[in-house]
Amino acid sequence: MKFYILTFIFSIFLIKSSQAQEIPSVEKSIWQVQSLLVTKYFSNESRLKRDLALRSEIGFNFSYREGFSVNQPTVAWWPFLRLEPRFYYNLQKRAAKGKKTAQNSGNFLALSTSYQPDWFVISNESNMGVIPTLSLIPTWGIRRSPTQHFNYEAGIGVGYGYEYYKVIPRTVAMGEVFVNLHLRIGLQL
Repeated sequence: MKFYILTFIFSIFLIKSSQAQEIPSVEKSIWQVQSLLVTKYFSNESRLKRDLALRSEIGFNFSYREGFSVNQPTVAWWPFLRLEPRFYYNLQKRAAKGKKTAQNSGNFLALSTSYQPDWFVISNESNMGVIPTLSLIPTWGIRRSPTQHFNYEAGIGVGYGYEYYKVIPRTVAMGEVFVNLHLRIGLQL
């Protein structure tokens, strides 16, 4: 009799542990390089909770302008930093339908916090500068990873930010509405 009771308890334990493993979760840590044409991003997504990740990112924005120079258009790259908590809200629904959830494939809500410093500018024009900017943008997006090392994502959001202008003898902050519209193709490292 004791053998049957122990077998029954052990069976329940195995069933519960196998069910716990079936609950989809974001990856523990994903390092990746993403790009769209000439804009480059290096990022890490780290799991905070089962469906919550923190994305930290450093990248280079790109600008192409005509009209500054008589002979050639102006091209410029400058750095930015982004910190973005992401809530992947449909992982269980995707798993229930048999869709992939690995490598954080799912829909997400994020609060994108970006800082664009005036550290340096890589450009074909001399004495180029960047207006330092700080923004906070709620964003909705999708992320898909069709293979183990390839991913793509798209997102859209509207938020608020400040541009910091240097007016002697102090810095003046001017607020305005910012839009986050992105489409990225990436390689997971």
